[in-house]
Amino acid sequence: MIIKPINTPLQIKQVAQVEAETWGLNPSDTVPDHVLTAIAYDGGVLLGAYDRDQLIGFTLGWLGTTSQEDGIIAADYLKLVSHMTGVLDGYRDQRIGYNLKLAQREWALARGLDLVTWTYDPLESRNAYLNIHLLGCTSQTYYRDYYGEMSDQMNEGIASDRLRVDWWINSDRVRRCLSPSPDQKIQAGSIELYFQGGVQLLNPTKLEGGYHLPGDQTISPSKTRLLMEIPADIQAIRQKDREMGVAWRRHTREIFESVFSAGYRVVDFIYIRGETPQSYYLLRNDADED
Repeated sequence: MIIKPINTPLQIKQVAQVEAETWGLNPSDTVPDHVLTAIAYDGGVLLGAYDRDQLIGFTLGWLGTTSQEDGIIAADYLKLVSHMTGVLDGYRDQRIGYNLKLAQREWALARGLDLVTWTYDPLESRNAYLNIHLLGCTSQTYYRDYYGEMSDQMNEGIASDRLRVDWWINSDRVRRCLSPSPDQKIQAGSIELYFQGGVQLLNPTKLEGGYHLPGDQTISPSKTRLLMEIPADIQAIRQKDREMGVAWRRHTREIFESVFSAGYRVVDFIYIRGETPQSYYLLRNDADED
């Protein structure tokens, strides 16, 4: 695999094919070629991952500014807005998306930027693990129905709520995540260590039909570190029971909005393998240090 800029008409047409296959879109619903061309030639970043001559993944972004709602950051603070990163199904779980993000980071650092932001569906465990645990992003921003109604296979029939992640690419935190120690790797794979350390679980779930489903109650936060469970595979749940996918959206939306307003932020993501895998967000009060 090699990663290189996408900047020829033929390469740009291939992006639409990968986008359509990755998200289950009709070709007419993909980003138009002329828009990709403008981004690639006028200050944006469009990088492709190739298996020989075949485009197997890409990442797309452009320069943006933070908004006043970001609080301590001035409104004219430049950042990279990463809009889309996709990898063909047959090439997933091979760290191709991870390496595309590293290439995007190098692009941003070379231009004097230190912040990259993007949004993703907080119920997608695979994306959360990449964004939060592997790359070192944090989040304290939740958007309800960010894109409105969507018709692609992954999003149809469920509100398009999104987390915005902040990737401070030149920070000590991110450098630690990109070069984890053996102790960090062990700790990330054991949920018991968090419970032993006094971390509070906000939403005990129930196991039904091989899936973890929202429990009957949510616990109010009372400690500085919190765990919130999400489905290990939301797409499998939605294929089996679409309404249960909607229930998970409502359940996690309520928790995210509540804990963010109380000053907590997402600082890690834990994925526990096993016969019935489990996924957890780790949140911490913002007054704590990294």
